[in-house]
Amino acid sequence: MTQTEAAKTLGITQARVSDIKRGKINQFSLDLLVKVAARAGLQPHLTLEAA
Repeated sequence: MTQTEAAKTLGITQARVSDIKRGKINQFSLDLLVKVAARAGLQPHLTLEAA
């Protein structure tokens, strides 16, 4: 699947798919990451740890 195809499936831009592939998730809101995961058929799990 190309980044463009993934972007259409996930409801985000190709540039955002590229950011995810490069691990630049700090540029995304938690809400958007959860939505993208759900659109990808994934079930997100949240773990909080002390800094």
